[in-house]
Amino acid sequence: MGAEAKEIKEAEFDLKIDTSKMSQGKAEAMMVAESSRETKWENPSFAGGLFMGKFQLDLISPYPEQSAEDKAVGDKLIAEASAFLKANLDADEVDRTREIPKKVMDGLTRMNLWAMKIPKEYGGLGLSQVNYNRVMAMVSSHCGSTAVLLSAHQSIGVPQPLKLFGTDEQKKKWLPRFAEGAISAFALTEPDVGSDPAKIGTTATPSEDGSHYLINGQKLWCTNGPIADILVVMARTPPIIKKGKEIPQITAFIVEKNMSGFEVVHRCDFMGLRGIQNGLLRFTNVKVPKENIILGVGKGLKLALTTLNTGRLTIPAASVGAGRQCLNIVRNWCNERVQWGLPVGKHEAVANKLAGMTATQFAMESVTWLASAMADRGGYDIRIEAAMAKLFCSESAWKMIDDTLQIRGGRGYERAESLRDRGEKAVPVERMMRDHRINRIIEGTTDIMHLFLAREALDPHMEVAAEVLLKHIPMGRRIRAGIHMAEFYSIWFPKQWINTSVFHTYSEFGPKLSGHMSFVERTSHKLARDIFISMGMYQNSLERRQMILARYVDIGIELFAMSACCARAKMLSDRDPKIEEPGHIANYFCKESKRRIESLFLAQENNDDRQANKIAKGVLNGDYKWMENDIIRVYED
Repeated sequence: MGAEAKEIKEAEFDLKIDTSKMSQGKAEAMMVAESSRETKWENPSFAGGLFMGKFQLDLISPYPEQSAEDKAVGDKLIAEASAFLKANLDADEVDRTREIPKKVMDGLTRMNLWAMKIPKEYGGLGLSQVNYNRVMAMVSSHCGSTAVLLSAHQSIGVPQPLKLFGTDEQKKKWLPRFAEGAISAFALTEPDVGSDPAKIGTTATPSEDGSHYLINGQKLWCTNGPIADILVVMARTPPIIKKGKEIPQITAFIVEKNMSGFEVVHRCDFMGLRGIQNGLLRFTNVKVPKENIILGVGKGLKLALTTLNTGRLTIPAASVGAGRQCLNIVRNWCNERVQWGLPVGKHEAVANKLAGMTATQFAMESVTWLASAMADRGGYDIRIEAAMAKLFCSESAWKMIDDTLQIRGGRGYERAESLRDRGEKAVPVERMMRDHRINRIIEGTTDIMHLFLAREALDPHMEVAAEVLLKHIPMGRRIRAGIHMAEFYSIWFPKQWINTSVFHTYSEFGPKLSGHMSFVERTSHKLARDIFISMGMYQNSLERRQMILARYVDIGIELFAMSACCARAKMLSDRDPKIEEPGHIANYFCKESKRRIESLFLAQENNDDRQANKIAKGVLNGDYKWMENDIIRVYED
């Protein structure tokens, strides 16, 4: 083993993660990612607690209601913005021409929508996270391209990192510009770099006097990049030496489009969201003052991860908007379309879809507004809740759109403009499907989100058990860690079997929902002990059993969604006892969710993961190339 590889593997002392069987590249990537993530849980996490057998109901119930004052602010802005977009923005034309009209861009500026999350002292609207997401849900229901333009600008673009980490001077310099219509972007991904930050090739080389940096490299799929005035650019700065080890450094810089050496190389064209400005950017000796560094040298990925904790919440909001539009479409279509003497909605096969879509929409909204309210209130660590909301809502909305297309049949598959040209209502289901497919990819693909959530869920166990499992930890240190682990689990593990959950009836949730809340608490204990048993069984190799981890994550997500649904249904019922619909809908969702949870637990014991891995290895080795015969090949190998 070379000296460099040895240093990387020794770094696991600090990372509390085993890299002994990883390649050097993977070990370096793990070092960068682990050193950038938040390692402490200063505030409670309801969803995180579920993985440890902690059902902290007081964190979500009473379900947080938006104050009357804050709701009035959102209502007014939504009414103004929706009326403007309905009158001025033809979303199908945007899809066809790939351009958002200038009058719409000017209107967004007049309404100050580029500065929705910017504090009022800097000229912004200072919206709460709930109101911001309400606006984004409305925009997304009409035009996905416009929603992404606004979201990429202020959910992950310059305004959010500056608000969280900017100095007073930086805030005063740049934040007011967004109230004037300046557009921002976030540049992280590169042609050869997706979810692996260790491979970032864009460099920022400091000048001899340290006054500035020269940025060189390329960034791909940078949303708003081709039209952005101000960008956050992630670049590799010189590594630091820590305890004799070389630690890669990723730093966040503010770059302006008028800086010499900045170039838009290509505007990308996608399956959906065809009106977005997304492209390949090139930086050639772009001179950036050191004052343009946000948070600090080497803290770029930490900035990105922290920004995404709330930035990810825009995708659930967009999913909520799409789901609302789906319900509007299917309700009307299923009443007016008659087949075999009955409206199609009264045929049981379609009725079952309608029930599932309604329950799914209620769950998406419950999860989204809960996580958004947590972000507003503070005092919560929402990294798990935000990631769960993103994963759950993006997958659920995709299924809702697919069901909507299926119910509409050929009219769902036909483009809206074609429907209009032949005299029918221009219902844009086909465009919705193309636009919303990206939500399962951006800001963490479904597969990456499973791994992210698994790492965060296992974090409490890693804190306790890591030094016992790591092979390169000195024996004395391992013995001390073993004693600590034995003390912790000798108390914790029995509690996952024998606990007070049997006495909790949750009668305040009523006869329909009390049993579901009891189920969530009991199941959180089962989930916690099964995770512990898997850690003991697989030890260091658990990190490679990604399907097992994904199923545990999906169980946690279902429990979170059930809890949010029940808490929200109770809140709505308490507000008006005459309203029974939320309870019925939450009850239906929870029953379906229970079945999914039971199937996931069963799959942990009865699965074909190893056979799937064997077949996949054969595919990669070319063993099944005979199945590719008689095609016109895209790849010639």
